[in-house]
Amino acid sequence: MNESYPKGLTVTGYDVFPGIRLLYIEAQGCPEAIRRPEIGDVLEIEHCRQGRAEGQLQDAFYYLSDGDLAIARRSGFSETVRFPEGRYQGVTVRIDLEKAPGCLSCILEDVCVQPKQLCEKFCGDGRAFIARSNASMEHIFSELYSVPEAIRLGYCKVKVLELLLFLSGMDYTADALPQRRLSPGQAALAKEVCAYLNAHMESRVTLAMLSEQFHCSGTLIKSSFKNVYGRSLYAYTRAQKMRTAAELLRTTDQTILEIAGRFGYDNASKFAGAFRDVIGITPNEYRQNLTA
Repeated sequence: MNESYPKGLTVTGYDVFPGIRLLYIEAQGCPEAIRRPEIGDVLEIEHCRQGRAEGQLQDAFYYLSDGDLAIARRSGFSETVRFPEGRYQGVTVRIDLEKAPGCLSCILEDVCVQPKQLCEKFCGDGRAFIARSNASMEHIFSELYSVPEAIRLGYCKVKVLELLLFLSGMDYTADALPQRRLSPGQAALAKEVCAYLNAHMESRVTLAMLSEQFHCSGTLIKSSFKNVYGRSLYAYTRAQKMRTAAELLRTTDQTILEIAGRFGYDNASKFAGAFRDVIGITPNEYRQNLTA
């Protein structure tokens, strides 16, 4: 299957069994909507290792963050997917329900997993399922991200069988998605607020200012923003300021104090602390590393 992807998005695929494909997906600096390839009747199992992914199912949005798992039938998805933070790393298992074996016991005895029954279990009546990070899923997925290339295909086959067997035996009593749905209006509000914050990064923007700007309550703004971006307005703004400060340290001759002042810090030690919290090292160390 030939698929083209935009700059900043890398997808590496492995055909593990007939009709079953495993994809490694990594996005860096790729926040825009990406059109999904046109494929048949497919069940998708998505695991997010790092970052954040946005999907739309019917008339609502859902979001995956570190360690989350989503299961949905492609017929209910929107045509696009987004990575709100511009970064993402994860694994997706695509099962073509018409091409995959009726039962995987033909591949390995005692693995009596039927893909169509699995689809009905998690996605019947147009539903979808999201499970938040837990130890069982971490056990299944963690080693997929570090397996050597020389044995990756064989290892992927083993892990896909393990995953599908685990899901077939999973006992859950309710669809996990409704409690995590976000309306199109809430998602749009969060994105408009984010764009506003990015455009006014060197200004002090308060929640009261945002409420006035967007004609809605601060509570709605805070909850919508956190649901989309996975962090508070303050945490997001601080992280973006420090990443922009790091870019200025790389590309300009401005002093650290000058850069700190651009982002509202009149105290070098407070700026250094915020920078270290986000970037991992102090501004001095960051600039020194550039010339090392």
